[in-house]
Amino acid sequence: MLTVHHLGISQSDRIVWLCEELSIPYELVRYERDPVTRLAPEAYKALHPSGTAPVITDEGLTLAESGAIIDYIVARHGGRKLTLQAEHPDFAQFLYWYHFANGSLMPCMMMLMGAGGLTGIMRDRLARNLAALEAHFTQGHRWLAGDAFTIADIMIMFPLTTMRAFVPVDLSPYPNLRAYLHRVADRPAFRSAMAKADPDRKLQID
Repeated sequence: MLTVHHLGISQSDRIVWLCEELSIPYELVRYERDPVTRLAPEAYKALHPSGTAPVITDEGLTLAESGAIIDYIVARHGGRKLTLQAEHPDFAQFLYWYHFANGSLMPCMMMLMGAGGLTGIMRDRLARNLAALEAHFTQGHRWLAGDAFTIADIMIMFPLTTMRAFVPVDLSPYPNLRAYLHRVADRPAFRSAMAKADPDRKLQID
């Protein structure tokens, strides 16, 4: 049985949501952050050498890293749904946005958590990343890969919503991006995932 080890207010939101979108059977084990430090409990850190969320276990396998877990679940349990193949005209766009979340957007926000001398640089880079997303949706794209909802959309939601509990980001200058977030939040699988993963938390969309 696939088991998703979910740490509250973390990137493991993505994995719960993926399982709901794919309608695959899984077991959800929830862990709460320390109320003072906001860090993961020792039981979660012990799951994998990385000590970070997300983590899954599956038939003796223990796997960490959002992208790796998503790729594994889609290939092993999801029939490669929610992806685009190389012959699809939006394949390159799909790849770009799929890797954009953790390759470009998340590093900016993580570095802003630590502040320091790079704050101005990271704020500028974050603004350019958000402007790129706004421009993409201004062009009429419904999802990151065009007309198809994919795992790229699952990857991007965390930094644009949950991560803002740690790094406040004003999205008011980006109306098309906010409209996109509302489209995502209206998906039944997303609502089901959030109700299971963090039932007591109000998700920050706007």
